Amino acid sequence: MSFNLLEFSKGGGCGCKIEPQKLKSILEGVSNQHLNNVLVDFSGSDDAAVIDLGNHQCLIQTTDFFLPVVSDPYDFGRIAACNALSDVYAMGGKPLTALSILGWPVEKIPLEIAKEVIKGAVSICQEAGISISGGHSIETADPIFGLSVSGLVETSNLKRNNTCQIGDTIYITKPLGLGLLSNAVKTGAITEDGYAQLIRYATQLNQVGVTLGCRADISAMTDITGFGLLGHLTEMLGAEKGARLNLANIPVLEEAKELAAKMMYPNITTSNYNFVKDRCKGLNGLEFLWLCDPQTSGGLMFTSAETIEMPDCYPIGRVVEGSLIEIL
Repeated sequence: MSFNLLEFSKGGGCGCKIEPQKLKSILEGVSNQHLNNVLVDFSGSDDAAVIDLGNHQCLIQTTDFFLPVVSDPYDFGRIAACNALSDVYAMGGKPLTALSILGWPVEKIPLEIAKEVIKGAVSICQEAGISISGGHSIETADPIFGLSVSGLVETSNLKRNNTCQIGDTIYITKPLGLGLLSNAVKTGAITEDGYAQLIRYATQLNQVGVTLGCRADISAMTDITGFGLLGHLTEMLGAEKGARLNLANIPVLEEAKELAAKMMYPNITTSNYNFVKDRCKGLNGLEFLWLCDPQTSGGLMFTSAETIEMPDCYPIGRVVEGSLIEIL
């Protein structure tokens, strides 16, 4: 059955996220009392919650859902599932099980389309070696889908997003530009090759996070999603560390650059830019449109004092003293 989900989506993918300034305002001053076995909560803006199970293992819990980012329901399910699983990989863990989150306008969109979304998610979960064990559904004005995922990690392999060290090299594992491409899907400006690249990278599991989690030389790790590379790098650096980025070394999908040159970008890009601009030096051209691009199911970003020679691991800069992010 042919159906265009984007007709019911005013914004899609991780571009749906509440702007970083607004999210900070929501959480500011919220007291979160919890038991001593909670190792990671929302206070550090990390990728998932982590609970110490007491046997040298930790439970990772996360949830992620959004409006359609592509018109095809099966691909929408695949992208949403891949994006949700990424948070577990970003902590160095292995997914254990998933629950589906489905909001559906049953009077406007046939139920068969929802079934295709879930089938797409199931295919990605099977690739990750887990199942969708249950979930919850409600009627909504717009189609929404995602997963709540649980994972496991050895305590010694747990990676945080804010534990990088001065002198570390910064690496990413996927090219930037997925937000620019997904925005072009909605406007009809994307080419066939561009769409193929979007699906290729947005449905590529970040399973390399398991391998990186086992390495003691990886000092910090996160994934690049709705706040863009610079937004998530800001979380990684905290207030007391800076970075020096080599713009020429940052991989960007070519069609995304072409779209940026035409000033065709997601709305949240400017909000992401406003969140980081006072901390950045060297954003003098269109590069802010991909450095602040909201990635949907983007790659991992990690730091290490060692040289990492692995496929699809791109060194893009270094952690330095100070608080400035300098783009060279």
